[in-house]
Amino acid sequence: MDKRSLFLVFGLCSLFISAQVKEQPMDSITEKLIIIEGDSIMYHSIPLDEVYVFSNLKFTSYEDKLRYYILRRKTIKVFPYAKMAAERLTELNDSLSRIKKPRKRKKYTREVQKYIEGEFSDELKKLTRTEGQILVKLIYRQTGNTAFGLVKELRSGWRAFWYNTTAKMFKISLKEEYRPDVVQEDYLIEDVLQRAFAAGRLERQNSVLDFNYMDLENKWGSTDAEGKEMQ
Repeated sequence: MDKRSLFLVFGLCSLFISAQVKEQPMDSITEKLIIIEGDSIMYHSIPLDEVYVFSNLKFTSYEDKLRYYILRRKTIKVFPYAKMAAERLTELNDSLSRIKKPRKRKKYTREVQKYIEGEFSDELKKLTRTEGQILVKLIYRQTGNTAFGLVKELRSGWRAFWYNTTAKMFKISLKEEYRPDVVQEDYLIEDVLQRAFAAGRLERQNSVLDFNYMDLENKWGSTDAEGKEMQ
């Protein structure tokens, strides 16, 4: 697979308040108080994080089951890289917005690229072809842009075309998008992620794309879980 393509993508690329919560019924009204660090506020209900109730996975054959678990292993392996790519891209854009001179912007971009390549090149070299393709999809999930588009932002259009052509030799498309509402394998990847988030196996990072997991579950859940493209 074209490791250089992955390297280029990554080149682009709280305070928490601990409070004890107590409920206290009021004598004269039906409202309740929520006490946060000595302050009282009125509330009708306490907002909760969204929680998904997952259905049981169904497989028509052992081969389909095996494909899903292979897909799960590969997705969990590469998601942290896609998450980091999105974070680095945000950091890069924030920094570039404060740099006005084109020469300094290019210099800063090159420095970031070299830093990320030096930090993660050894790990990226270990990825298989299918893991690399899943990574490209997840980068789109996290950034809303294809790997090809991100490379093009950093490099010239000609180099983006060159790296995309090279990637095709390894059956990796840098123009691959993430469409869980259309592509079943992408839905299965999203299913893997949501279950891993809920179980604490992966640190949650919401997608920038406009889709709802429950809508995907309603569409694909009745379909047998298969990983058509996994080998």
